[in-house]
Amino acid sequence: MSAVPLQQENRVRAFAEFYLATARAAIAVQFQYRTANYFYMLGMVAEPVIYLVVWSSVARSSGGAVNGITAGEFAAYYIVWTLVRNMNVVFGAPFWEWRIREGELSGQLLRPLHPLHHDVAYFGGWKVVNIVLWLPIAAALTAIFHPTVHPSALQIGVFCVAIWGAYLVRTMFQSNVGMLNFWTTRGAAAFDLYMATELLLSGRLVPLKLMPGWVQTLANFLPFKWTFYFPIESLVGDLSTRDLLVGLGAQALWVLIGLALLRFTWRAAIKRFSAVGG
Repeated sequence: MSAVPLQQENRVRAFAEFYLATARAAIAVQFQYRTANYFYMLGMVAEPVIYLVVWSSVARSSGGAVNGITAGEFAAYYIVWTLVRNMNVVFGAPFWEWRIREGELSGQLLRPLHPLHHDVAYFGGWKVVNIVLWLPIAAALTAIFHPTVHPSALQIGVFCVAIWGAYLVRTMFQSNVGMLNFWTTRGAAAFDLYMATELLLSGRLVPLKLMPGWVQTLANFLPFKWTFYFPIESLVGDLSTRDLLVGLGAQALWVLIGLALLRFTWRAAIKRFSAVGG
């Protein structure tokens, strides 16, 4: 065996071992803070439950449905939304500001891996804890709101992949927004704009079916839809096999686009960080 393939194999093995070790550490740590995580999740669940109550009430008062979406379908959408929202918690732009301000980045730059690898692996491990803790919450919401959902085996399989795809898409673009903190101490303004855009175009506020046609068209060409609406609809909607596969392809494409942008912005950001004596 030549040296180059062997080096590549060792590199892949080293990455895999790092990701597994970091994810296991996150699982162990976060299970030690079960109560804190439950309170945090309940705070995250409050937002979709409010939407669920409002839209279910609107559906019932409108003859049973709004634009063809019944109260049971709203319940299914927003209950799944609670898991997708918790899966979509990432090391976002505000944390990059903290990392720079508190000097955490200086120490992380001494490590052989990009800080993003630690972020993805650690938060990925945390998601396992989130899923386990979410199950009783989902059971309680199901008993209260009676969702209408009958997914096929294919839909369940796509959903299991799509929630992780959404996590990676959101990680890449939140990290790109975070790079602005290398040039300004007011990165929160850009982050707020990003979050407002996401709220409107991701299906997070309301299902995109209820938005004007031009908003739905615009959402198809931006990353936000693929972080919320697609993973939710992959399980509770009536997407065709083609739509499911196209959705997974769109997620993969946006991960690659986000990663390419991050490679560019990171190089510029590190030069700036070094130039100002970081």
